[in-house]
Parts: sequence; structure tokens; C-alpha cells
Amino acid sequence: MKICVYGLWHLGCVTAACMADLGFDVCGLDDDAGVVKKLTSGAAPLFEPGLDELISKGEACGRLSFSSDMKNALSGADVLWVAFDTPVDDEDRADIEYVRAQTLRALAHLRAGGKVVISSQAPVGFVRGLETACAEKYPGKKLLFASQPENLRLGNALPVFLNPDRIIIGVRSTAHIAEFEPLFSKITSRLEWMRTESAEMTKHAINSFLAVSVVFANEIAGICEAVGADAAEVARGLKTEERIGPKAYVGPGTAFAGGTLARDINFLVGTGDRLSKNDLLLRAARESNNIHKDWIKNKLKELVGGLKGRKIAVLGLTYKPGTSTLRRSLAVELCKWLAASGAAVAAYDPLAEQLPPRLAASIKAVNSISEAASGADCVIIGAEHPEFRRLAGAELESVCGRPVIDPSGFLRKVIEGRPGVRYFCVGRGERL
Repeated sequence: MKICVYGLWHLGCVTAACMADLGFDVCGLDDDAGVVKKLTSGAAPLFEPGLDELISKGEACGRLSFSSDMKNALSGADVLWVAFDTPVDDEDRADIEYVRAQTLRALAHLRAGGKVVISSQAPVGFVRGLETACAEKYPGKKLLFASQPENLRLGNALPVFLNPDRIIIGVRSTAHIAEFEPLFSKITSRLEWMRTESAEMTKHAINSFLAVSVVFANEIAGICEAVGADAAEVARGLKTEERIGPKAYVGPGTAFAGGTLARDINFLVGTGDRLSKNDLLLRAARESNNIHKDWIKNKLKELVGGLKGRKIAVLGLTYKPGTSTLRRSLAVELCKWLAASGAAVAAYDPLAEQLPPRLAASIKAVNSISEAASGADCVIIGAEHPEFRRLAGAELESVCGRPVIDPSGFLRKVIEGRPGVRYFCVGRGERL
């Protein structure tokens, strides 16, 4: 079975590399020839642990190739796997029209009777719209469509793809299960088949549930700060309640960012508005999260007052630990605000991609934790890279010598108990 994976950023690169590793003949397709050239040399467009090695392995054994030529990439393909990372604007609104238009273009080159898998982040009803448009534009093709919502996590994508909890797959008819089962059963036997709209809705529901959980945890944390409770201890109590469970998103920390959770809340709010359905909880979660985004700013103002002329160290810039992408990173937005407020920003990140020119012009990227913290009025933990937990010696002293704002309490075990440290995390006042 030959697969063409269309869209080669995080989702598409992981999908292409993993499916090739499972034995499929895969061609990755992207409209950007520069991306294709880089991938052909074995380098993904962003850092993901193990991804470059898996790409090189697939290319070396002849099962993985890349192309920017749509006709060539789809020649002989049995499956078109649409894996664009759907563009999201500054208001967390997805540009789904781009995905739709490019998919319809590609369908012209897919053989009659071929299969189409949609993993790109799209609103419920997207696949039905594609089916209708395809029937009108290519009436003789009789293509089969499936919705397989992505469930990857930046920094842990390969293990999640190759050993998922289960795979959600939406098809138009139970008769189509046999057509798609050989594709997905190579990944896992844990396949959850459902109607197409149910699969699309499941993705919205999962992300919205997680978003509401994050908001709940941070609202509880805010009250904890005011009454002398420790939100981390409260989270432990919640996770040991069997009706909640140890994996629940109840730990306090930063607001959710990156466009992923907010995008799905916006999809559902928009759908609720259009269909006159109750969406008060989702609206409230969105508003509360926006308020919580200012927690670091407010804490910093409490500690240092005016920011003009102050040096602020930011450790970690990426959207998530274990990845290089800066897209929609809260730490990057914080740095922009700090610079605009007159602060001198020294930032260190062991994985971050090259800073965009405007950001590079307003902050100083340094090569070590000690360099960032030297002379700083405050240290802020912007991304939870494991390297930071290995702080010791002079590096640890350089951080502990000034106030530390660590929203999620990532360094709590490293710093707790050290004399004279002023340490602040969400859900707890100054304790150390």
C-alpha cells in the first residue's frame, strides 16, 4: 500500500516517518520545495526527539521519499493522508480554507477508488464538505474518506504515534471499515470506529475537556494563593480520588497556549453560536484562560515594580519542552511584552530554532543559564526543559540569587529549602 502524506511540518513529518517505519511505501508531499530539500537530507523542519533519525532510516531503506511535485507524489498512491498543521491566527482561529483548497487540488491526482485520511485539525463537518465537493468536482473517482484526528504531543510525538491509547477513526459507512483497517491495524489493534462527524467531534471534545481542566486548576490555584493553601498539594489530593485519577489535568501552571486547545474551543463556540446551542462553559473557559495569561506579568510587577531598565532572565522560549518551535509560545509573547515595557531581556533555550528577526532585535539570546541570570533582577521559567532540572553549582547559585518565577513549579524540588531563595509558582505564595 502506497501512502502520500500531504503537509510536512510536525504532524506530516511524524506520520510519514512512522508509517514508513511500519513498512509502508510513503511519499511526503509539501508545496514548499525548501522544506522538501531539507527533509531529503534527513532533517525535519523542527526538532522532535528521534524524528531526524527515523526520517534518515526510512530514506536509507527506500520506503520514504519526499517531493514538492503533487502529480509525482500521488502517482500510484492508494492513500492520500492529509496532515497539514492547520494555520491558526493570533485569535486562535483556524484557516481551514487553505487545507480544503489544497486537498481538493490533490484529489485530482489520486487514483479512482483511492482512500483519503484527514488528520489535519478541522471543524466538525469538514469531511462531509470534502465528500460533497469531491463528488461534484470528480464524479467518477468514488473516493473513500476517513477522519482520523491527530493526537500527537510535541516533544513526545513518536511514542504517541507508534503506541497510542487507541486510534479514533470516523467513516461514512461500516462497509468502509474493511478498506481502512489494513492501514491503521499496523499501528495498533486498539481501533475505535465511529461515524465521521463523531470522530471530528471527539477531537474537539478532548481538547476542550483538557482546556477546561487547565482553567479549573488555575482558578483553584488562584484561590489557594489567597487562603494559604498549596495548589500542588490540592492537585495531589484530586489525583488520588478514583473518580478523577492520576492523569487528570489538575496541576496549576501557565495558561494554555499554542493555538491547539483554544482552536477547538473556538470551533465549538462558533458551532454553538451558529446552531443556537448552549456554550457558556466553553466561553467562560476561554475568558478565564485569557485572564490567567497575565499571572506572570502581575507577579513580576509585584516583585520589581517598573520594568524600565530592569534585566529579566527568561529560561526557555519554546512552545513546549522537547521541541524547537516558537510558534504561539507564551514565553515568546512574554519576551515581547518585557521588551516593549523597557526591560532588558536575556533569554536562554537549549532547543529553540533561530529567533525571528523582530524578536532577535528586541531581546538578547545567550548561550547558558548563568549568562542569562547574571545581573538579572528576576528569573522566569518560560519552558520546562529537562536540562533545567539538572541545575547545580554555579548555575544553580546564579538562578537562586534573585527572585524566581516558575509558574508550574517545575524547579520546586531543585530550589526548595535553599536559604534566602524567593520562589514563586502558581497556587502558592512565597514560601521559601
